Amino acid sequence: MKLRILVCLLSAAGCILGGDIQKLLNPEVQAVVSQVSADRIAEIQKKLETFGTRNIYSATDDPDRGIGAAREWIAAQFRSYSPRLQVSFDKHRLAKQGRAFRDVEIWNVIAVLPGTGEPERHVLVTGHYDTINLVYKTGPDGRRELDSEATAAAPAPGVTDDGSGTAAVMELARVISQHQFRKTIVFVAFAAEEYGLFGSGLYAQDAAAKEQVIEGVFNNDIIGSDVTGSGEMSNRYVNVYSEEPNDSTSRHLARYMKEAAERYQPGFDVNLVFRHDRFGRGGDHSPFNAFGYAAVRVTTPMENFSNQHTATDTFANTAPQYTALVAKANAAALASLALAPKPPELKVPEPSEGRAYASPLSRGTNSDGYAGYDAVMTWHDDHPEPDLLGYAIVIRKTTSPVWEKEIFVGNVTKYTLPNVNLDELVLGVKAIDKEGNESLVSAYVTPPYRQPKIATY
Repeated sequence: MKLRILVCLLSAAGCILGGDIQKLLNPEVQAVVSQVSADRIAEIQKKLETFGTRNIYSATDDPDRGIGAAREWIAAQFRSYSPRLQVSFDKHRLAKQGRAFRDVEIWNVIAVLPGTGEPERHVLVTGHYDTINLVYKTGPDGRRELDSEATAAAPAPGVTDDGSGTAAVMELARVISQHQFRKTIVFVAFAAEEYGLFGSGLYAQDAAAKEQVIEGVFNNDIIGSDVTGSGEMSNRYVNVYSEEPNDSTSRHLARYMKEAAERYQPGFDVNLVFRHDRFGRGGDHSPFNAFGYAAVRVTTPMENFSNQHTATDTFANTAPQYTALVAKANAAALASLALAPKPPELKVPEPSEGRAYASPLSRGTNSDGYAGYDAVMTWHDDHPEPDLLGYAIVIRKTTSPVWEKEIFVGNVTKYTLPNVNLDELVLGVKAIDKEGNESLVSAYVTPPYRQPKIATY
C-alpha cells in the first residue's frame, strides 16, 4: 500500500500528484490478472486450428470442421466457465456485398456477465473467430484477382489472425466470470471481420439503435505473434491504436488501458499509437468508433505478414506466452473499468451573448469583470454512486501523450486552478470510489471552429 496516494484520496483538500506515481492495487484486479493462463490460451488456439477453416462460407453442419463447429464449440466453452455467463448467438443474414460474394448467415458468439451495480453500462472485450486464406487467379484482363470460391474452400487455420484474439477473449471470460463487477462485461467473438467488419458492424449498429451505453471496447486482433517476417522480435510491449482527435473518448480509453495495464503488469508496456489503426487497415473497433463509442485496437507490433491470410497461420507460428501477456493487459484495464464509477458529465451551458460557444471550463473573471487567469472547471453527476469518494482533476501539456498530474479535489462539482495558462494545457476530471477505482477521464476540449455564413450586401 502506498501511503502517498492513500493520504491524497482521503484528504479533503486538493492533493497534487505528478511524475512516477504508484497507486493502490485493487486485490480483485490483481486476482483477475494473475489467473490468466498461457497454457489455457495455447489449448484454445490448438483447438481452433483443428477446425481447418473458420471462413464464413465454410461448413455449418459438419461437427468437426468449419465455422459451424467452431462457433458451437466457442459457445459451449463460454457456458462451461460459469452459470453467471449469459451465452447466445447474435445471428444476422448478410446480403451479398463487397468481398462477401454471396448471401450468408453470420453468427457472433456472445457471453454476457451482468453487472451488479450499474448493469446498463457495458464494457466489451472482443476478437474475431472467422478466418480467411486468400487465393488469387488471373482474370480475363490478365490481372491478378481474388478467387472467391477457392478462397471460401481453402484451409484457413487463422491461429494468430485471429485465433489469438479469440483465445484471449475466451480466457478472460473464464477468469472474469468467477468475479462480480459493477458494470456489465460482454465477451464477443465476432464473425465476418475478414469479409468487411460485418459482424462487429451489425452489433455496433444494433447497440446504437437501442441507445446502449458502452463505455469502452477493447478489440484484440493479431495478438499472437512476437516475431516479424524480417526476424525482428519483441514480447515486451503491445500497440494500442485509437482514433483522432487527441482527446477523443477512444484516445482516453487507450490512456486508461496503458495506465491500468502497466500498473498491474510492470515490465510489459502499452505503446499508444495515435492512429485509428495500422496504416491503411481496419478492425472490429472501427464500427464502434463510427457510431460514437470509445473503442481501441490491441495488436502486436511484430506482425508476420507472410503468415496472415494463408495456410501457414498455424499454432507452430504463434506465441501463446505473448498472447497471455496481452490478455493480462486487457484484464487489468477491463476489470478496472468494470469496477469503476461512471465518468463525470461535462454539461455545456447555453452560449452567452456575443460568444460562439460556451464551455464548462472558463478562465473566470477578475475584480473588474474581465476574463481572469484561472481555470474554473465544473462537472455534473446527477446520480452519484453510493460509494463515490470524489473527483480528481488531471492535467497534461497539449503535446503530452499521457496525463502528467492529478489533483484529488474531493466530492465537489466545481474546482478552480489559480493562475494557469489554459492555452498550454489539457484538463480533465474523473470519478474515484472509496476503493480507489477510477473512471474514464472526461476532458475539457475546445469545439472545432465552424465558419459561420458571412452576410454581405
